[in-house]
Amino acid sequence: MGWWKKRMAACNGWHKAFVLTRKRAHFHLVQPSLATVGVHFKAPKGRIASLWGSHASSKGSNLKEESMRETTVSSCSASSREPQDWHAIDWHRVEQFVRTTQQRIAKATLERDWRRVKALQRSLIHSFSARALAVRRVTENQGKRTAGVDRQLWDSPALKRVAIGRLKQQRGYRPKPLRRVYIPKANGKERPLGIPTMLDRAMQALHLLGLEPVAETTSDPNSYGFRRHRSTADAMGQIFVCTSKKVSASWVLEADIRGCFDHINHEWLVRHVPTNKTILRKWLKAGVVHQGRLSPTEEGTPQGGIISPTLANMCLNGLESGLIAYLQERFGMKKAAKLKVNVIRYADDFVITGSSQELLVTEIRPWTEAFLAQRGLQLSPEKTKVVHMDEGFDFLGWNFRKYKGKLLIKPSKKNVKAFYRKVSEIVKTHLSTKQEDLIAKLNPILRGWAKYHQPVVAKETFSRMDSLIYWRLVRWTRRRHPNKSRPWCGRRYWQRIKDREEFAVTVKTADGPITTRLLKLADTAIVRHEKIKGEYNPFDPAWEMYGETLRTKRMLKNMAYQYDTTMLYVEQNGRCALCAEPLEQEERWHDHHIVYRVAGGSDNRSNRVLLHPVCHRRLHALGLQVAKPAFQGLRVQSGKNNPS
Repeated sequence: MGWWKKRMAACNGWHKAFVLTRKRAHFHLVQPSLATVGVHFKAPKGRIASLWGSHASSKGSNLKEESMRETTVSSCSASSREPQDWHAIDWHRVEQFVRTTQQRIAKATLERDWRRVKALQRSLIHSFSARALAVRRVTENQGKRTAGVDRQLWDSPALKRVAIGRLKQQRGYRPKPLRRVYIPKANGKERPLGIPTMLDRAMQALHLLGLEPVAETTSDPNSYGFRRHRSTADAMGQIFVCTSKKVSASWVLEADIRGCFDHINHEWLVRHVPTNKTILRKWLKAGVVHQGRLSPTEEGTPQGGIISPTLANMCLNGLESGLIAYLQERFGMKKAAKLKVNVIRYADDFVITGSSQELLVTEIRPWTEAFLAQRGLQLSPEKTKVVHMDEGFDFLGWNFRKYKGKLLIKPSKKNVKAFYRKVSEIVKTHLSTKQEDLIAKLNPILRGWAKYHQPVVAKETFSRMDSLIYWRLVRWTRRRHPNKSRPWCGRRYWQRIKDREEFAVTVKTADGPITTRLLKLADTAIVRHEKIKGEYNPFDPAWEMYGETLRTKRMLKNMAYQYDTTMLYVEQNGRCALCAEPLEQEERWHDHHIVYRVAGGSDNRSNRVLLHPVCHRRLHALGLQVAKPAFQGLRVQSGKNNPS
């Protein structure tokens, strides 16, 4: 059998040589990806082959064909292939790659494949796309003009491009201490914030891209703080669902965590948060600088860091699911369901409903305290109490109370007083300001407060606040003109518009006179908020259609969105992009993204089409596709059949 072994060895050697030859030929034919994005790109002959911009490839590219396929992220990608200009980055491809990778991380998390999660996170944070997106986030948010202890800002395209390269060097990375600042709270106290440097903020944003899909997938269903597409209105809606019926729970545990962000146990975070442990520990132990003095941080997450809200959410995850599992194990499935226990949490504020006061005091509260103690947290004895729904409780600026068995949600007295105090302070401190400038100062505040309380029973509160603001403005005019009568001040600062006296002013401009008036809170229409489903995951493709539908309903209130919808309607000749039948006014059509948002698709009109609701459901169920320009084929066919 010696000859047979020799022949097999020769065949194996020939096969290996053949495979090696093919790999070498493929290497010369394929243009590698520009920035460790895990993409191979073949460009057509005579065209510039570049993933990020036309400048990234040399002139006269002679590649044969164009294709793109996903591969494992390569660590040996040449930096010269990355775009050297900030404005030359193709952000569509950047966001598409990041979203696709985040989708894969969420899928691996659902399957509890933690080794794959770690591998995907590592590939993501080392990619050019993620680094560029992290730099863009910290240089375009509200804190872009706030520097850390190094007093450095990335306020130019050149500095932003250099920052992308700095994020690549993660080995040996050492964050700088936080700069301590204080901002006032509603109760008159001050909230401490820790401001990281721009590099540390970008590094946090980079690792957050890989951590966020895990956090969204493992979060409690009724956790609504610092999560995508969730707000305080969703938390309010869930409380309404759990307490509005006659058979609903009548008792509520109103809980308050003492200094949640400041007392989270570092060791617990390092053990349970699936991210780079070394870098996470460095962030937690970075220290704080205040008035030139460095103080160590032995516990807590810095309020002001980009990743801190997600860390706090992951610390409190399990409060709802763990409590339900404990009650089912103790009382059984059927009896646990009759206890009417629901946990609604927004960041570190939460309430727990129950069927009896005894249940909340003897079972729920001790378990909650033990749950928090494992994480270094504890409830505030002064602010934690058990109340009946007939007595009511305050949560997130609203008061929840039953009146003769009917639940009414109103703006809380504390929130109303704080709002009026703010408006009154602005009016008092602008005695010499022009009327149009005062109106421009007050209108955003009035609009924001009215929008916040729009989903609740707030008409009476709006009218009362309008009256108080009116008398405050009357005193403002009398202080400006102490020698004038009240009727004179009324004629000077109020105008009659549509049979109503308005605090308004007419300013002459080059385009003609423009009248600016103060907003009336009572003009705000009360619109019920549609609560998001607790199980919704923005990184799961199975929820893509639900997310599109919910986003459309919420954005219909936006004038810019209404304009986009009108333009899409005109582009499609008023017809569905799938079935080509007319879009009737009686039935609400759906807004569909051609490239799913979960896969990196944008909100631009070039990526959206209008569909019938039934066509939208059919498209997602069967995996169909539509393309732009929508309905072009029907236009051509109709032109041929038209004798004119």
